[in-house]
Amino acid sequence: MMTDPASAIRSEVDQLVELQIQTFKQESRLLPSQLLDYHDRSDQISRLYRELDDLARMRLDIVSVRAS
Repeated sequence: MMTDPASAIRSEVDQLVELQIQTFKQESRLLPSQLLDYHDRSDQISRLYRELDDLARMRLDIVSVRAS
């Protein structure tokens, strides 16, 4: 079964956000490596949201071309 690219991206974002939440819930201070991982996940989440925006724009372009 093929997965819609947007669904796969949203699933990945959900997993990354869950990891970020778990990091926030941690009672102890973050180790430098944990802080680096946190920032890396944040960057990855932003990148994935940009990909979702690009996919949505492409779909809108296709719909508007078909409507013309």
